[in-house]
This record gives sequence, structure tokens and C-alpha cells, in this order.
Amino acid sequence: MKITDVIDEEFETFDGSTPVSKLRSAFERTNRKTLPILVDGEFEGIVTRRDVLSSHQQSDRKARSLVRPVPTIDRHEELREAARLMIAGDTRLLPVVEGETVVGVVRADDLLEHVQPYLSVLTASDVLSAEVVSVEPGTSLGRALATFREERIEHLPVVPAGNGAGVVGILSLHDVLEFVTRELTRSQGGDPEAHMDASTGGHHGGFGAREGESADLLELPVRNVMVESLGTSAPDDDLEEVLSTMFEFDASSSVIVEGDELAGIVTKTDLLESLTWSEEGRLPVQVFGIDLMAELSREELAERIEDATRKYRDMRVLEAKVHFQEHDETFRGMSQLLARVRLYTDKGTFVASGEGYGDRHAFSLALNAVERQILEGKTYDRSKKPADGDELAKLYGWVISD
Repeated sequence: MKITDVIDEEFETFDGSTPVSKLRSAFERTNRKTLPILVDGEFEGIVTRRDVLSSHQQSDRKARSLVRPVPTIDRHEELREAARLMIAGDTRLLPVVEGETVVGVVRADDLLEHVQPYLSVLTASDVLSAEVVSVEPGTSLGRALATFREERIEHLPVVPAGNGAGVVGILSLHDVLEFVTRELTRSQGGDPEAHMDASTGGHHGGFGAREGESADLLELPVRNVMVESLGTSAPDDDLEEVLSTMFEFDASSSVIVEGDELAGIVTKTDLLESLTWSEEGRLPVQVFGIDLMAELSREELAERIEDATRKYRDMRVLEAKVHFQEHDETFRGMSQLLARVRLYTDKGTFVASGEGYGDRHAFSLALNAVERQILEGKTYDRSKKPADGDELAKLYGWVISD
């Protein structure tokens, strides 16, 4: 199915010269998590609510100081492509373009709501992250912020101290940043961004600052900020039910509980990622210039990419594209080829090229270059349990059909 059914063509944009204070107001007014930014009438990128909350930008600073680029998508692309680009670009909003013009946006919540009836073919156990980092109610906000940063996560289930069972709440990075920013504004009677980085509590000096104020806030226990009325799910709940729970509690995650025990967590990112899985349960490789392949097969391309990336267990490869282009030069009867490898992963998109004689040589050089890029940008995240092939076939029978 194409993305045309989920495009918002009446979206609001903001100029790069918009003060951060107005962006903050827009987030409150619209309840959006992401705002599109234009510079000189051209789409420049996005600013997220988290960017505004966690920055130490003064409120009169301009939006362009926080903007970051994201992928764009054509209105005729499929939902699966939109989900993949959202993950690869670490964004929950994709600009829809026609030529050079942005004609709409696709938001993650709208996409998920549209596919919700078809998510019932998978269960929470298919996508959950089982190795969950948690905190206790008495953990300080400062320690929680450090855990978010160290583990590169945005949700922390709160479990009872000692040997207590169950889950008593959920703490999100967004809630902590919003709380710290709000309290600093209230207590200091000024602009916390003028001297404070809410994401770390760091002090920068400035008007209205009180020594020790930030330290006091970061010593507060997480029970002061956590959400107690959380919606939990069971491992055998289907993803349609899990998403309903998220929407009901206006949450971006659902804690998975089995009996009285914490069994895992499912986020909206996990749901998006489930849409990118292939029917065969293997890495999908799209090849351009396949007629130039004399030594390699599509299966060998997939196998070599999987072998090269398997050592980076913290990274999931969602899809690969390989382009071959022929040059005039030959060597011992073999044409010189340009091979370009593009990997879509949950850590971003990696692209590299290599030139060699024959498809195997050119591809090997390109893959080696991609691997060097991955090594330089290596980060930690969690892996997913692959879903059953029959269930994926049912899901894709709808998701990628016209």
C-alpha cells in the first residue's frame, strides 16, 4: 500500500529564523513531537521537542541552530519504505516531496494507526526487547539521566526496590527533560536555556541562575516524575492490542509483563521496524545492474553483507541496495565496474563505492568501505527476535500491495 492515505497536506512549517521560544509554544499548542523547518523557503530539516527541551539554547536563538536533516519520500512510495526511512533517519516525520517541493508530511503515529488492524499477525514476543534496563523509585533523576545517556535508550521501567515484583511506573527521557525545564523556569523566574543544559543539569551561568538549584532537582527520586498509570501488555498480546494500549495512554512504549515479572518493553520504533522485515526472514537485497553480475548471485550478495555486519551485533540491517555500473576499461576480459552498496540500518544509512575488475572485486571493495564506516559509527542498541515467515507473509501481503 502506498503512503498516500497517511499524508498530511495541511501541515504547519516554521522558518529557520523562528525563535526557540516560539517553537516551544508550538509544541505545547499542537502536541506535536516534531516540527518541519524551512530556510529561505526550502525544506531544511526538523526540530524535535526533545531538541528544544534538552538544549541550552537561549529562547531568542533561532530554529536553524537546532535543525537536523531527515530523509524525504515520494508520495508514491510504499508504507514499508516510509517505516524504513524513519528508522534509518531516526525521525518520526518524513517530508513528502514532488520534485524539489515539499507537499506534505508523513508521521509515525498516522502510519501506525493506518496499519494497526494488520499488526495482529505478530505478537509482543516477536518484537520486544527482553534485556530491559530498569530503575527503582528511589533512583535520582541525575542517575536516570545518566542511564538514558549510557544505554542510549528513552524509556526506563520503574520496579520496586529489593525483591519486590511487578512494575510500578515508567520513566521517559522526555518526561524528565520536560520536568527539569519546567521547574527551572518556575523557580528561577527566567530562561533556563540561558544557562542550563536540561539533559545533564550542567550549569552555564546567566541571569536568574541560582547556585545549587539544578543539583537539587537532579537529586529528586524518579517517583516524583514517573508515570504510574502505565498500560502494560502480555507477551502473547498481538501488536494491534499493544498499539491500542500505547494510544490509550498516550505513550510511545508499552511495558511487557508476564505474571508479576517484567518480561520486556515494546516501543513504537519496534512496531515500525516490524514493518521492514522481509517475508523470508532474511536480508532483502535490491540489485541494480544485475545483468553485469557474472560471478556473484543475489543470494551471495545477501550472505556476504550479513557476514560482514554480523560482528556488529548491536546493529540491525533492514535492507541493502547494490548498484553496478560498467566502465569502458577491461582487464583480461573483465570489465571495470563501479559497485555502490547502500545499507539501511537502525543506526542510519551507510553508503560506499568501490571500483574493480568484475562484479566480485568491485563489490568486495565497496563492502569493505561500508564496513569501515560502520566501525567508525558503531553504537549500542538491542536486537529483535525474528518473526515467523508465514506471519510476515500475511503482513506483507497487505503492506506492500497496491
